[in-house]
Amino acid sequence: MKLLVKFNLVFLLLFLLGIGACGYISWELLQKNAREEVAENARLLMANAIAVRSYTNTQIKPLLKTQMVYTFLPQSVPAYSATEVLNELRKKYPDYGYKEAMLNPTNLRDRAVEWETDVIGQFRNGNSTEIFGVRDTPTGPALFFARPMKITDPACLECHDTLERAPKTMVDQYGPANGFGWKLNETVGAQLVSVPTAVPLARAQKAFVTFMGSLAGVLVAIGLILNLLLWWMFIRPVTRISALADRISLGELDAPDIQVRSRDELRTLAESLARMRKSMVQALKMLEG
Repeated sequence: MKLLVKFNLVFLLLFLLGIGACGYISWELLQKNAREEVAENARLLMANAIAVRSYTNTQIKPLLKTQMVYTFLPQSVPAYSATEVLNELRKKYPDYGYKEAMLNPTNLRDRAVEWETDVIGQFRNGNSTEIFGVRDTPTGPALFFARPMKITDPACLECHDTLERAPKTMVDQYGPANGFGWKLNETVGAQLVSVPTAVPLARAQKAFVTFMGSLAGVLVAIGLILNLLLWWMFIRPVTRISALADRISLGELDAPDIQVRSRDELRTLAESLARMRKSMVQALKMLEG
């Protein structure tokens, strides 16, 4: 097997090992960054909803207090305001979602579906303050971020304790069947935001393909350059020296010496071969004499 072939086999093995190691590390890193990006988007969406709730509760609700005596205005309810604001956001980003899912809501659009009920159950049965998870949606996998909704403000029970205590205007709007019987310090629902994972993961995959393609291209170019250098600096002079040694071994003692310009082991080898040829010529002359 020729030296150049051996070199290329070793280089190919190292090439595959390097590509494999870099591919594994870069894929894991890009996937981790994509998941962190999705989680950060979910936290940002949740923070926005909480800010809207706080604004509604502290600034909008007091302004509408007098009107609420005559007509129930859902805009005064923090949950309603947060949902409406996030619904406006969904017009531009339909894959994003926000819901304040309740087990027993006043507004039936907030009633928890099966998977949301499971999340609320985890909050009611444990001490979790937030839950991250992934669920399948019609548009692909989506990460959801949930926080428990716990009744810590006694003022909430004015509307949700008993039917008798609830504002008549609210009962007229939503009916007497839902949204009552809540207890202080009870977890009645969960704030849920959903963020699609397809876009960040697609970007991560594209970056991975671009990086691996660039890396493979660079390594292939390095391999070609190394092959040329190996041939020019080592294979070609060694081949010439080998051919000269064959000619000398066959008795062609008048074969011209090989001039090697480099100051390395190849030049030393060529000079040694030249001295050996001269020694053989002198030895033959002595035997003939």
